[in-house]
Amino acid sequence: MKLTRFHENEHHVSVFSEIEVALPHSRSDAGWTFHLSSAIGAANVLFVELPVGLDQDWHPAPTRQFVVVLSGRLQVEVAGGERREWGAGEVFLADDTAGQGHLTRVLDGPARLMFVCLPDDFALANLSI
Repeated sequence: MKLTRFHENEHHVSVFSEIEVALPHSRSDAGWTFHLSSAIGAANVLFVELPVGLDQDWHPAPTRQFVVVLSGRLQVEVAGGERREWGAGEVFLADDTAGQGHLTRVLDGPARLMFVCLPDDFALANLSI
């Protein structure tokens, strides 16, 4: 399963990259097989509603976090003007906790989000196990 991640690069600006979340485990139930990732611990979970028309200036993520879009549509812009959009049911990893950060815009909203804040010891490599 692929997810978009934005993070600070060596030039201290945010960039997009794709990460692969491995699904190495399986479980069967009533004749169906489910493919699962390894468990990922969370420090906190927050539910947030961003107002329609929100257009945030440059800012880093307050913490490393998975962002799950529950409703609405938002856009994130990183250095160089590259933009990506996410809607209901989509997930990304906000991982740019330092540097210039990114811009956030609500395109269709309000945008309701779930932030899954990651613990300080979260290792990106654990997603590929």
